[in-house]
Amino acid sequence: MSKQKLQDIPVTVVSDNGEYEQIHLYAAHRKIYPRWITGLWNNWRIFFVIATQLFFYAVPWLQINGRQALLFDLSTRKFYIFNLLFLPQDFIYLTALLLLCAFGLFAWTTIGGRLWCGYACPQTVYTEIFLWIEKWVEGDRPARIKLDNGPFNGRKLWLKTLKHAIWIVFSLWTGFTFVGYFTPIRELWSDALVLALGGWELFWILFYGFATYGNAGWMREQVCKYMCPYARFQSAMFDADTLIVSYDEKRGEARGGRKKGADYKAEGLGDCIDCTMCVQVCPVGIDIRNGLQYECIGCAACIDACDSVMDKMNYPRGLIRYTSENALKGDYPERQIIKRIARPRVLMYAIVLTIIVAATITGLVLRQPVKANIARDRVALVREADDGWLENSYRIQIENADEAGHRYRITAEGLPGLRVLIDGPSEIDVAPTEMQEVGIRLQADPQVATKGSHDIHFVITAIDKPAISTREKATFIGQ
Repeated sequence: MSKQKLQDIPVTVVSDNGEYEQIHLYAAHRKIYPRWITGLWNNWRIFFVIATQLFFYAVPWLQINGRQALLFDLSTRKFYIFNLLFLPQDFIYLTALLLLCAFGLFAWTTIGGRLWCGYACPQTVYTEIFLWIEKWVEGDRPARIKLDNGPFNGRKLWLKTLKHAIWIVFSLWTGFTFVGYFTPIRELWSDALVLALGGWELFWILFYGFATYGNAGWMREQVCKYMCPYARFQSAMFDADTLIVSYDEKRGEARGGRKKGADYKAEGLGDCIDCTMCVQVCPVGIDIRNGLQYECIGCAACIDACDSVMDKMNYPRGLIRYTSENALKGDYPERQIIKRIARPRVLMYAIVLTIIVAATITGLVLRQPVKANIARDRVALVREADDGWLENSYRIQIENADEAGHRYRITAEGLPGLRVLIDGPSEIDVAPTEMQEVGIRLQADPQVATKGSHDIHFVITAIDKPAISTREKATFIGQ
């Protein structure tokens, strides 16, 4: 049975007062036509849309040291982030980044609510861009409603075709740019021009483009309402001092129409003229006058709309504004909201963020662009050399995580008089971002290397740049 049919089947339930009433299991989808609005908060949204998309579309084309500045090359397992090169062994930094993003989002949500959703979330950003295109092609809210409700004719076909064509081209370019972060974008562009894209590249361009087109062009607010988990667990991070978009009910009620300049207070009316502009500009279609709702993304479009109406009526601005629940109730003046930021929950997040940032920066500063993987020969753990000394064999993989080649020397510490014998040249050349494997034999005096295992360390040092060095632990088996 289709969802539309289920919507038409009511279910009978017993209400709190013991009476029977019918409800519907599904809420029918209602297309939202957000009205264009200008104002301070709209300008901030435009700024964040432009800033985030300039970064997204421009950065893959930047070149540093003759290669792409930001590239996650999965085929070679090398991840370039501007002047830094990370290998799979540097997974800890990805963990730190994820923790930083998570706790940063928690802290920001506790302070400012869903400002991330309203201004910088990709779903919001691309929906905003698609709405700009829609407005440019079809017109503002009244024109779009009239077009959709009107008869199907040549003009309607042309406008709808043009709109969707622009959406599809933009979505494909977005998918192409996304893949350009994993495959060198200049090579990707050359392959695209001659229709020689690889299967995986073509799949992900189409997949990401389709996701952009579907989410921003068709699903829009439904992604925020029904698919995004953030809307569901945000309440766990909110408190009564969190900044939220709020309607001042004491000032606005009772709402109702009136003539400009009339003594509306004598008629028992509040400042809200019930123009519904706050609802018309809302991208998720809610009425902020009904109180805070989980669907609200904090974009503040309703604030711009309401302030413009207040200006026309010569009423004070701020009927809808950013404030906190406690300030709205009058527990403290709104000028003290800033002081309320330093509360226990925020301080806890700040401490965690500080620790993560400090640990990450320390790790990056102390990070050495040389790594070594040591594996011992398990076939013959220990053997006796011709001169009676004990010998252990190892295989060492030296990874040069630098964009310059280096020549390395290998020494060993831990037992007096250790001899290092290398199968090949005594100094190992490793090309930029490459790996070299060498065989190593360690020999020790049996009087020192007694029965059992002994902790030793291999020291790999760049001859041309001694500051590049790593010290790796291993064991020497005696008898």
